[in-house]
Amino acid sequence: MQKFKIIARETLKAESQAVKEQIKHLDSNFDKAVSLMKNCKGHVVVMGLGKSGLIGRKISATMSSVGIPSMFLHPAEGLHGDLGMLIKDDVIIMLSYSGETEEIKKVLPVLSKMKIKVIVMTGKTKAQVWQNSEAIINCSIEKEACPYNLAPTSSTTAMLAMGDALALTVSHLKGFKKEHLAILHPLGAIGKKLTMQVNDLMRKGRQNPVVKQTATVGSALLVMTGTRVGATSVVDARGKIIGFFTDGDLRRHLQRDEKILKKKITNVMTKNPMVITPEMMAVEAAEILKKYKIDNIPVVGKNKKPLGILDQGDLLAEGIL
Repeated sequence: MQKFKIIARETLKAESQAVKEQIKHLDSNFDKAVSLMKNCKGHVVVMGLGKSGLIGRKISATMSSVGIPSMFLHPAEGLHGDLGMLIKDDVIIMLSYSGETEEIKKVLPVLSKMKIKVIVMTGKTKAQVWQNSEAIINCSIEKEACPYNLAPTSSTTAMLAMGDALALTVSHLKGFKKEHLAILHPLGAIGKKLTMQVNDLMRKGRQNPVVKQTATVGSALLVMTGTRVGATSVVDARGKIIGFFTDGDLRRHLQRDEKILKKKITNVMTKNPMVITPEMMAVEAAEILKKYKIDNIPVVGKNKKPLGILDQGDLLAEGIL
């Protein structure tokens, strides 16, 4: 088993080194590519075959996610009619480590006739096939992670990383913000983290445990048990929150006082507790729970009256915590 771990470790070391090597390739060609993509009035169309094609699909998807209209076009399909989806305002990113792929050699002259600008990502920057390209980004590596230095491993990892570098650089220059990301990712974990508020998750109404300041610990415990939250807000005669009591508090006090259930809740509650508002982003509330190592927190309105309670379990269920 140890031998397999050695292989895995060497693979990761080789691929991480390949990514680090790309830093020195951030030259004037990278700058040209960024400028072309930033000023593109159409789509940034990514093309590639084989492993490069698979990497190209991911790069295109990343660009679309960060505000750069993009699509993937297979060169072979393009040569059989799909080039018709291109317009002169598009910019092509061509991925080929060797530049020797036959379909790419055939499609490049056609793109030139269509007057579509081409950015190349390759490990062979001097290849004759790239002569009419506007920018040639060097993605070369010293060695593949493959023990025979043949299978595309480190090279595809490096190309993917360079694609991310391009996408995020252009996205930043185009002024892409977190708010835009929320629009493009309405569902899934990203969408939830960017759009979900405490109000969407908090337990309210009968599921929001609240007791009056005159309550005993025993009666508060019944409320807590009934809502299955393990905590309760404590309010004054005007309904404003003055305290918070949890099952953790109960356990700690039971160790010192067996008659605690008959005591008034105001004698054992946490006074002036930490609270959050319903408008707060759920992800921000999750950070508060993690920072202070608490399981739940009361949610109050501007009048300091408890509107609900946010429980750690609800954040976990939504994948926010």
